[in-house]
Amino acid sequence: MDADARRALATDIDAVARLQGSFVLRSGAVATEYFDKYRFEADPALLRRVAEAMIPLLPAETEILAGVELGGVPIATAMSLISGIPTAFVRKQAKSYGTCLAVEGSDVKGRRVVMIEDVISTGGAVRDAAAHLADAGAVLTAVVCTLWRGDGEPRIEGVAVPLHPAFRKADLEG
Repeated sequence: MDADARRALATDIDAVARLQGSFVLRSGAVATEYFDKYRFEADPALLRRVAEAMIPLLPAETEILAGVELGGVPIATAMSLISGIPTAFVRKQAKSYGTCLAVEGSDVKGRRVVMIEDVISTGGAVRDAAAHLADAGAVLTAVVCTLWRGDGEPRIEGVAVPLHPAFRKADLEG
């Protein structure tokens, strides 16, 4: 993706997902601005562009895309449709019925898996999903996300694979 297309995509994501108002955050704090990632995931044309921007970030040896519940699932699915790479879905916790699995879809055992996530700030959901993938026998090779909102270089403490963001917070702020 060339620089102009990248800037245009960042602008479009920001325009759709950045909301103004009064929002209670997970921490309990109140903010006047909120980034609603589901807004860009729900727009098929924008989701396609996001998926297309993320596919080049995949390591060449990728065998399975693992979408993290909930936001990583539509992105991984869109990437799978475009690339032809099979997909698995990582739940926050195993179901208590049916298969009782935390990792659904494609079999990840012994396969080179790239975790797909939407927005990462601290990486808590990624750490949990990495543990589920390890329990299922996956060989996690990288994490690819749409947006890195953390400070400094993209990395997740406790997850010893590269993190490749399509965008950083600064890309959407100007």
